[in-house]
This record gives sequence, C-alpha cells and structure tokens, in this order.
Amino acid sequence: MSTSEVAAPQPGAGGAATTPLLSVENVEVIYDQVILVLRGLSLTVPNGQIVALLGSNGAGKSTTLKAIAGLLPTEHGEVTDGAVRFDGADITRVDAAQRVRRGVALVMEGRRVFEHLTVHENLVAGGYTRGNRADYERIYEFLPRLATLRSRVAGYLSGGEQQMLAIGRALMSDPRLLMLDEPSLGLAPRMVDEVFTFIQRLNAELGLTALLVEQNARRALAIAHRGYIMESGRIVLDGAASELADNPDVKEFYLGLGEAGARKRYRDVKHYKRRKRWL
Repeated sequence: MSTSEVAAPQPGAGGAATTPLLSVENVEVIYDQVILVLRGLSLTVPNGQIVALLGSNGAGKSTTLKAIAGLLPTEHGEVTDGAVRFDGADITRVDAAQRVRRGVALVMEGRRVFEHLTVHENLVAGGYTRGNRADYERIYEFLPRLATLRSRVAGYLSGGEQQMLAIGRALMSDPRLLMLDEPSLGLAPRMVDEVFTFIQRLNAELGLTALLVEQNARRALAIAHRGYIMESGRIVLDGAASELADNPDVKEFYLGLGEAGARKRYRDVKHYKRRKRWL
C-alpha cells in the first residue's frame, strides 16, 4: 500500500498537540569554532506526532538532528547557545549514549548499517542498551521481511532492505522519539512508498513520535502532522502539514508546482529562490 492510499493524518491525531516531547530553543551550532551553521533555531515536536523538517541542501537539517542526538562532538561541532529539552529535561550537554537511554534514536542519512554483520547482529547492536528476545521478535513481527533475512549479511541487502534494517536497529533501543534523516534517499519509488507507510504505521499503531528530515517534501507532508521550513540555519516557516502543503510558496519552490497546480520546470523552480517571500 502506497502513502497516497493512506489517509492523511489529522491535526492532533496520534498524541496531544500541546505536549512537546522535544523542544529546540534558540540553538546555535558552530563547527571547528568558526563555521556558524544553526542561527538561533527553534522548533518543537509534540508527543505522538510526526513532524517534517524541510529545506534545501545546506540549510542545516542534518546538523539539527545531530544536535538533538548529541553527535556534534564527533564532527568538531558544538551547541554554543540555546538549549535542547527532551520530555522537559535539558539534555544540551548530555552525551549521545545517555540520550539513547532516555529515548532518542536517530536513523542517519545513508542508512549506515554494519555491512559485515548479519541482519540479526545489526539488531543486537541496536539493542545494546536493553536488548532481549522480546525486542527482536517485536521488530521481526513489525518487519517480517527482516525476519526472512535475519541470517543475511547486511552488505548484500538492497537499499530498501538496508533502510528497513536501519529503522529496525533504531527501534531496538525502544525510543520515544525516532529521528530519520532522508529515509527515501536513493530508493526506488516502490520502496519509498513502503518506507513512508511504515513510518506512518509506527506513529499510528505504536504512538511513536517522529522527526523527519526529507527532500521529498510532498511525501513528508503527506504523513506529517506539522512541518518546518529551514533556510540558512533558521526556521522561516512552520505550521500544520496540510497548511504548508497548500502554501503557494511551498508549492512553488519545494513541491515544484505553479499556482494552478501544474508542475514547473526545474529551471523555473530554481530561479524562484530569488522571489521567496519569507527571505
């Protein structure tokens, strides 16, 4: 079943819209003590909802996820101002492993599975904080394709299978917040449908909160409750996903549609950047 066949989420569905599980408050991020990437960025992720974070390449989307996950030090980056709060607690200076134990999980861009390990061994690695047999069976039940591949070496899986494994590995930590960085990158259209449908199932059936970074704005907004648009390290637009999908600026620049709904040529969309009304 494709995402186009799944009913669009309703505002407030899947959790209380007024309860932020995650709050990013005026965060500034600098790499190598010189390069300013995030410039006072703020966003919230309500408990039980899917939030889409959209923007062009270089806007700072992946850096935002790494700041939340605590991975900036591995790339010579740091939060120099602002705060990251998870379930009301300030985790700005908490290390990455402790954030995983608190319930924060990140599926990084490019899948990053352990290619020399089997599918099952990848899941074991993902559950190092709490893994037990019940966890494995829960993942295999939710992702039956992985169950049939449990003895396969991960490096020999297709791109879509590796993406499902990367998500399953993240779920092994029993997260409360699942962050996904470009989950559709490099996948065939059929697998893109499966990945987005699966993300929506996690939210609808398990109540899992998700923060989704995605270049495929149309697909992301179709399953999200709320969305944020990033430009140059700042949030420039936010609102209900349905409202953003109908916004003429978002339609023209991110969805490639003209005012009448016709698809625009890439050259026309590219040059529209000069006219974006929020800049």
